[in-house]
Amino acid sequence: MIMKTTEKGFTLIESLLVLSIFLTISSVTVITIKPQYEGREAEKFFTQLRADILYGQQYAISHQEEVTVIFSALDHYYYLRTSYNLQPFIKRYYSENITVSPGSLPLDFTFSPSGMINKFGSLLIKSGSRYYRLTFQIGEGRFYVVEE
Repeated sequence: MIMKTTEKGFTLIESLLVLSIFLTISSVTVITIKPQYEGREAEKFFTQLRADILYGQQYAISHQEEVTVIFSALDHYYYLRTSYNLQPFIKRYYSENITVSPGSLPLDFTFSPSGMINKFGSLLIKSGSRYYRLTFQIGEGRFYVVEE
């Protein structure tokens, strides 16, 4: 039996052309995904923060204790603790891309046993290139987040 060698592979130029097309498509995909990632990161942070603040408020009401929420802006975490126990019952780390700074509200506030907040005002939050304002209203501890 004699083998016929009529099969030919791809040339170097064809391989480089396909590789360059692949790299172009993948780089465009990475560029379009980055803003979506930043948005999802902020969304995740605010969802968790809302849940934790509401939990702290409900904890204050149900246990009839003061609950303090404290942000550590330099270390990128916040925690909730009661006034009787200095150990936090919730401690959450958040991304280093998120910056929390005081606005008209300092980085700590307390829920009374009735669920009311002791201070009202706003915290400023920066995530990537976006700015947000977390505002606590006077009275019953209601709050909302708006993008600026």
